[in-house]
Amino acid sequence: MDPFALQSDENAAALERRMLMRDLGPQPIARVMEFHGLKAKDLVAATDDQLTHKMVARACKGRRLTSNTKRKLQVAVIAASGEAYTLEQLFNY
Repeated sequence: MDPFALQSDENAAALERRMLMRDLGPQPIARVMEFHGLKAKDLVAATDDQLTHKMVARACKGRRLTSNTKRKLQVAVIAASGEAYTLEQLFNY
């Protein structure tokens, strides 16, 4: 048995666990944006906070975000849609 093969498998498993912790799958914010016909540019334009198109894209894909970024996105969705959403309604983590 090759000792390097086992180590390689262990490294691959560790990498997969790290990726799973960061990539949390599509988030409810993407469905909310689709429901209201909103694009990333609409959220960026709707708020005075420092919000970028990349932040919106990462949120929709399910990349783990800081609580500050999630709050900025919440404010932007509320401003752009005219409806109130909680963080729990926009993110499932």
